[in-house]
Order: sequence, then C-alpha cells, then structure tokens
Amino acid sequence: NKKMTKITFPRQSESNPRIYAYEDSHPDYMGLLKVGYTAVDVEARVAQQYPTKRPNGKPYKIVFDESAMRNDGSDFSDHQVHKVLKQQGIENPNGEWFKCSVDDVKNAVLSVRNNALIQKDRIHDFPMRPEQEQAVEKTMHFINSCEEETPHFLWNAKMRFGKTFTAYQLAKKMGWKKVLVLTFKPAVQSAWEEDLLTHTDFIDWQFISKSTETSYDDINTNKPFVWFASFQDFLGKNSAGGIKAKNEEAHAVHWDCVIFDEYHYGAWRESAKELFEEESKSEQDFAQGKGIELLENNKIPITTNAYLYLSGTPFKAMESGEFIEEQIYNWTYSDEQRAKAEWKSDNNPYEALPRMVLMTYEMPDDIKQVALDTEFNEFDLNAFFATEEKNDVDVFTYEDDVQKWLDLIRGAHLPTSTDNLKLGSKNAPLPFSDVNLLSVLTHTFWFMPNVASCKAMKDLLEKPHNTFYNDYKVILSAGKEAGIGVEAIEPVKKAMGNPLATKTITLSCGKLTTGVSIKPWSGIFMLRNLKSPETYFQSAFRVQTPWTINNPDGTNPNKKEIIKQQCYVFDFAPNRALRQIADYSCRLDINESNPEKKVKEFINFLPVLAYTDGTMKQIDAGSILDMALSGTSATMLAKRWESALLVNVDNMTLSRLLASEDAMTALMSIEGFRSLNQEIETVISKSSAIKDAKEKASDKDLTKKEKNQLSEDEKEYKSMRKTIQEKLIKFATRIPIFMYLSDYRERCLKDVITELEPDLFKKVSGLSIGDFDLLVSLNVFNHAVMNDAVFKFKRYEDASLSYAGIEKLENKKVGGYDTVITTQEHKELYK
Repeated sequence: NKKMTKITFPRQSESNPRIYAYEDSHPDYMGLLKVGYTAVDVEARVAQQYPTKRPNGKPYKIVFDESAMRNDGSDFSDHQVHKVLKQQGIENPNGEWFKCSVDDVKNAVLSVRNNALIQKDRIHDFPMRPEQEQAVEKTMHFINSCEEETPHFLWNAKMRFGKTFTAYQLAKKMGWKKVLVLTFKPAVQSAWEEDLLTHTDFIDWQFISKSTETSYDDINTNKPFVWFASFQDFLGKNSAGGIKAKNEEAHAVHWDCVIFDEYHYGAWRESAKELFEEESKSEQDFAQGKGIELLENNKIPITTNAYLYLSGTPFKAMESGEFIEEQIYNWTYSDEQRAKAEWKSDNNPYEALPRMVLMTYEMPDDIKQVALDTEFNEFDLNAFFATEEKNDVDVFTYEDDVQKWLDLIRGAHLPTSTDNLKLGSKNAPLPFSDVNLLSVLTHTFWFMPNVASCKAMKDLLEKPHNTFYNDYKVILSAGKEAGIGVEAIEPVKKAMGNPLATKTITLSCGKLTTGVSIKPWSGIFMLRNLKSPETYFQSAFRVQTPWTINNPDGTNPNKKEIIKQQCYVFDFAPNRALRQIADYSCRLDINESNPEKKVKEFINFLPVLAYTDGTMKQIDAGSILDMALSGTSATMLAKRWESALLVNVDNMTLSRLLASEDAMTALMSIEGFRSLNQEIETVISKSSAIKDAKEKASDKDLTKKEKNQLSEDEKEYKSMRKTIQEKLIKFATRIPIFMYLSDYRERCLKDVITELEPDLFKKVSGLSIGDFDLLVSLNVFNHAVMNDAVFKFKRYEDASLSYAGIEKLENKKVGGYDTVITTQEHKELYK
C-alpha cells in the first residue's frame, strides 16, 4: 500500500490587495495622481518606485489607500479603475498618472467594486481547461453522429468543473443561436449570467431571465441569446391550465438546445425533500422535482434539436440506465486533483482548485449522551440540535450541551482538556483552536437541521458570554426572510464586506447548498443528519470554490496568489461521514469493481482525519469501509437488494443468456419470467438494427421516416432492457430470504446454494442448482456488488440477533457471495 501523505494545515495568505493613489512633489507632476495596485504594504510598494532619494526628503505623498476586494471574494485591478477614469473624460497624460482629485479615484473604485460596469466589461479571457475541451468534443461528436431525433447527453461533472462556461463554449462551437437553460435550482442564475456577460468569447451573446430588465422583445434575435428560467416556473400552468403569459414566447421558439441544470434535483425528489421541509412552498417544489414527470414521459411542451443535462451527482440517472456510456462525460474530484498533481509545466490550470480534507470528531461522552441513536449507538445530530419554543423564541432543547459543543470546537471544553493533560497528548486540530485552521476558517458554512435550529444557533452565538464567537458576523440564511434562490446570496456577500478583513458564520438548513459559489467559504460544518451522498457532497463542495487574488511582480504582471489552498468538511457523526465517503466514492467509478480501490483512490485526494480520545489519526480505505459497513440499517439493506448494479444487462450478457436454451428455460419457469425470451430477442435485435442504421447514416442521410423509426426502435429497446433488468432484480431480492432461512454462515453463498441447501434454494427462488450455476457462468450477477450486499446482510443479522440474545458468530468463518473471511476479521470489520 502506498504510504499516505502527511496532512498539514497551511495558513491563509497575508496578502492584502489595495488600490492606492499618490502625488509627486516634482513640478512636472503638479495636479496629477498616480493610481496603482499592490497586494503588499502600500508604503513599501510606493517606496520601491523611488529607489533614488531626492535631497528634499520623501518626494511622494500617499493620498488614497483602499481595499481592492469585493464582497464576493474577488479582487479588482488598477487597470479597471483606470478604465472608469478614462470613461469619465479624465485626462491621462502619462501611463498611470491622471489629472484628477482624490474623490474622482474614490468614486471610480466604488464603481468597480460594485460591479457597476459588469454588463459592459469583458474582464475574463481564460481558455478552457483540458477536461472542458474533452467534454465539448465528446458531446459534439455524439450529437453530430447521433441519428436519434433529439439527442440527449449528460455531463457527470463535479462541482467547480465550470459547467456553465463549458456549456457556452459547446454552444459556440456547435453554432447554436438559441439556448434555453432550465434549472432545478434558481440560485445558479448569477453564474449563468456572469459567465456569458463577462467573458470575451461571448461578446455578441445576450442573456434574458425573469429578473433581467431585458426581455425577449428587447433582444436582437439575429444574434445568439440565452433564456434562463426555473424548470418549475417555465412549465407551470396559469389558473386556466394553460401556459403562463410570460413564457408563451419561449414555448413558441424552436431551440437549438435545452440545457437542464442541477439535474440531480429532478432525480432526487423524495431524498431532497428533507432539505426544504420548513422552507417556502416554491423551494419545496424545487426539492421534490415538481414537474419532472413531464421530462420522464417526454411530454415537455417545447421543441429543440438537442438536450444537455448537467449535474455533479447524477447517480440515480446513471444507475437507472437512463444514459448509456456513450451519452455521458465523467469528470470527478479525483480526476481533477490527479490532473493538478500530474501537471508538469508552468501555468497549472488546476493549481487554484483547493484540496478538500474531511475531519470527523467523536463527541466526548458528557456531550453525546443526550442524543444517542439507540439502534446503532451513534450520535444523532438532529436530536442534539433539537429546539423548542420559549416565549415565542426558538431555543435549543439541550442548550447547555450545545454550549459545551461550541466550547469544544474552540478547544475550551474542560473535560476534554483535562483528559488530554492526563494522556499527555498534544492538542488535536480542533476547528477554532488550531492556530493554522483558525487563520483559514474566517468564513464558514454551518449546515443545520431546520430553520428553528438556525435561529436558536444565531441567538446562542450572539449571547454576551460567547465572546469568541462575538467576533464573527452571524448570517441567518434560512426561512422566507432570507430570500428565495439567487436572492439568498446577496445578504451573505453584503455581510462579508471585504472578506479579507471580516469573519462570518453562515447558518442554513438548505439554502445555498447547491449551484452557488461563495469564494471566502473555506469550511463547512455538517450539523444535521443527511442520508444521501448526493446531498452531502453537493453541500460539501460549496467550500471548494477557488479563491485567488492578483499579486503581480516585476517578472509576471499576471501573477496570481492562491488564498485558499485547502478547504475542510467538519463532521461530528463519524460513522455517518465515513458511510458517505464509502458510498460516494464507490459510485463515482462504475468500471472499477473493488470497493477498497475506489475508496483508496478517492481519499488519496480527499484525506480523512478522525479525532477520538484526544488524538487525530488519518484513516485508510480499509478502515473507512470497515466502519462504514457497520452502520447498515434494515431500510438500507433492503434497498441494496433492489439495486440495478446487482445484475448485468449489457448486450454481451443478454446474448449469452439468449444463446443458452437451458438458462432461458430455467428463468421462464419462474413466475413473472414467462415472456423473457421474446424480450431479450427484441432488445438484441433492436440494438443491432439501430447500430446498423447509425453506421449506414455515415454514408447517406436518413429520411424523416427512417429517423422516426430509429428513434422509436431505440426507445423500445431501452424500455425492454429496463424490464429485463427489473425482472432479474426481482429474482435477486429472493436471495436475502434464502440467507435468512439458512443456518450456514461459514460458507460462501454460492457453496450454500449449490452444495448444502439446494432444495431450500429452489423452494425460495424457483431455480435448481444447475440453473443457478448456469446463470453464474453467464455472468448475470455482479460478483463485487453481491459480495458487498451479502456481508452487509450478515452484519445486520448479527446486530438483530444479538438483541435477542442469540450469537451467530460462533463459527470460524463467515461467507460472502463467493468469498469467505474469518470470524475474527468479521468481528473486527463490524465491531
């Protein structure tokens, strides 16, 4: 095993971008001010410009010195200030010297800081990164070669990939003029608008949305334009059941492409609902994917030449078979960080993308006892941060214990400090006590269970006795008052002011957790129960937004300084956190079957540190899987046996199945499998026909009738493949019943089925041992996933039976699907 890299905590840069102006005492510069920029001390920078002293003393006087930071974490240069001064007609006789007053400079800086010219200025000219170019090329190739009437393509691209910028580059290269962006998360509007209007590659492009002053009637339809709208609003009906008047024009347009942004929201539905239980009705609709049935049933009342789907976590769409391999471009966090590490030359385009570190903390006994989950003896965050009303104010039910937790994370929890002294251990890196972390975590995001807990936390943090936290501006981003969608971003930016000079804590229970970029956030506190890895990592990656500032020197006027080299996820329910890591990393690479390899690859770039008993240790892949697997619940277990990953339904496997008369006879003898032969023949024949038609299309254009037939055939064979998959999964769900009835735990499941209890297996499943052997040889079952599911079943069975006083781990071996481990290994794995 490769030795794990030692984790350090780099301190935040001490750079301080400034715009300055000074006057020179020489008569030639009378009435002029020189306006410049520096990321170091202004006095030192100006002094560098006067290496030779004059006889009458210091020849300059600094008359203006202000921060060059905006409240969104971006900085601006003196060139932008110069441009404003020139636009105002101020004379510029010599380079950076201007014939103006201090007030003129102050007004110009204010104008640039407030982005007053953002609609006019094309301030960005960066090129695509290599993976963005690959995404564009693969998508173009698919769309141009696809003979399906309306091609569909998915970008499974991690947060911070730059999906908006890359989508615009695709549109430009495809020659598209009319692009409709429908989002499941309206807060992403600022990113779509800014990328289009501030980059030099899109000078002629126009942007319209519900909130822009420009409407469809105002734009030049001969030039390219983007119409941005929320999915729910765009497809919503008026009181008479028709299209809303404001959207009628958009429904009449035949679009070059429709882009579905934040597509995972539509796929989550019930999973995402938990995030917005107490938010506004419209946000609950977004979370539930309202209107998604129109998309699923191909009933969207708009016409387009192509569909593009964008998501950082489209796991459900991928696992359901909605997109096949050639319709997907993948770019993961591991891909990004590997590219960063392997870049050989200067100007590394990935250099500014921070590495993430997950830090988990086992809560001290005196704190966690009030909120223990009795089923798995785990710390329950939702219970710990529960609230009640007192005098019409939300307060924590366990306020004293929450206060102890606030003391703990700043290193002031007395029992923990005393234990550390007794153990002689060094102070572990707690978020607000470690000197390096403290310098970095000036702006953090706290993900709370609900609106009431956000309000209670704000009140507690602002109480006079919490003098440490009184230095932080606490931002309440929860409830209707905080704004909906993009409106929720501005209060956060406003509170930050100059983020290099302020400190903030943003409290939220759902807002700002997907599709937004707040550069100064460097750490997120996971303070609520989250079940799905989609929700967990969509939220976690909010803090990975790059943060750089201009820091030119004599040799490189475009030099950038990285403010955020590393970012942090803090979790106080360790087992939950490790389950999320295991689940997320195992779903990233569908081509790798070994779970430990998947986790090892992921944590090589996202290291995991665990704090317990006063010490902090780095966790390896095996340990993560060990601890993650031990937390399986009955519900999770049942879902695992309904997973599409358990069975293989690719053309090669289906062909082998169809070619085996014995296998088909065996399957068709089971209830519900009667028509399987015909279904598999249809899938294979349709698939072959479609492949042939596509190859012929390269030689000649298809007629409209041929295209329609091709599209119908493709829909039919995809639907049929899914039916076959569902039938095989239905068979797989009978396996847990057999395991529950069988007492042979020391042998692998295959041996138990084929050698020890074949009669019992036939009663439960309807298959003989010969039938089962044949299906195994035809590779119908996914071995790695089956092994994982069997061991998890046995772990849960152990826990359930132990409550009843029955011990089943008395044998020397414990079997999986086709592998066996020792009892001791099993005990260690699930302790």
